[in-house]
Amino acid sequence: MEAAIVIVGIVALAATGLSLFLLNRLFTLQSSPGQQDSALGHQVGEIRTGIDRVQETIQDLNRERGEQSVRLEALLTSLNQSSSQLRDVLANTQARGQWGERMAEDVFRIIGFVEHVNYVKQATITEGTSRPDFTIFMPENKKLNMDAKFPLINYMRFVEAGTEEEAQQHSQAFLRDVRDRAKEVVSRDYINPEDNTLDYVLVFIPNEQMFNHIQQHGAGVVEEALRNRVVLCSPISLFAILGVIRHALDNFAIEQASDNILSELAVFDRQWERFVNQMETVGKRIETAQKGFENLAGTRRRALQRPLERINTIRRQRGILDAPRLVDEETENPLSLPESDLIESVPDEN
Repeated sequence: MEAAIVIVGIVALAATGLSLFLLNRLFTLQSSPGQQDSALGHQVGEIRTGIDRVQETIQDLNRERGEQSVRLEALLTSLNQSSSQLRDVLANTQARGQWGERMAEDVFRIIGFVEHVNYVKQATITEGTSRPDFTIFMPENKKLNMDAKFPLINYMRFVEAGTEEEAQQHSQAFLRDVRDRAKEVVSRDYINPEDNTLDYVLVFIPNEQMFNHIQQHGAGVVEEALRNRVVLCSPISLFAILGVIRHALDNFAIEQASDNILSELAVFDRQWERFVNQMETVGKRIETAQKGFENLAGTRRRALQRPLERINTIRRQRGILDAPRLVDEETENPLSLPESDLIESVPDEN
């Protein structure tokens, strides 16, 4: 709107300058009587044309300024409606809790956590009825419980306070709300050794300005929460805490994998020792069999060959013919001989 006013002023100045220029030309032409009438009519026409253009420009600017005013009023109305709707939503305790849980899940996704793998929502504690908003899985089957709290009403009153006294009162009320939310967490058995939880519980404040106000003006609230093993965290500090947990999980996974590898190496070492022992046993048996075979093929064979040679020598000396062969040397199949031949070939035992 201010820009439109500036533009109108510039156009008005330009119109004034144009009018002065044309009047100067008119006075100049009056010094030439021969051309006075025609020049005067021409300059008057130019002045009227210029004034008409200036008026049209001013009307266009006024129309645009009016349209911009209408659009600006519509935008302000929409913003007021959105602010009212947001205020109505945040006035609902359940809606604020859901918003806080959604912001916590956004931090989980940024850090790389996966639901049902790294955390679960609204899981009932073993042997109890308490259900934390989030249960984060830790190394060695440990758990870390977390609740999202959004004590907004008194904080908004503190922000909108008109006097210093009202701001102080609402600030103290807001800090009392934070202390009460921390005490609620302590009373819900979120720290439960039977459920294998850690000795601390997280309380998520889903607004950095609120968390900074607690840090600056509620040191006693923070100290009391820590004595009760409750850690207050904002979106940024929750990101840092989850980053440490993620690093611990990665290190634990690597350590566990290393332990498994070492266990498998121990099994392999035992099996390798058994394999070597069995292989040595089989090698000794093969060596014994080899020696036995060499004994048969050498010493025993020569010992049997010597009496056979003496028998053959005696048989040749007596002129005893060779017995008929019953096996074909080429096919190694028995030969079919007549029964009479077989009987004749058998020597008489007498």
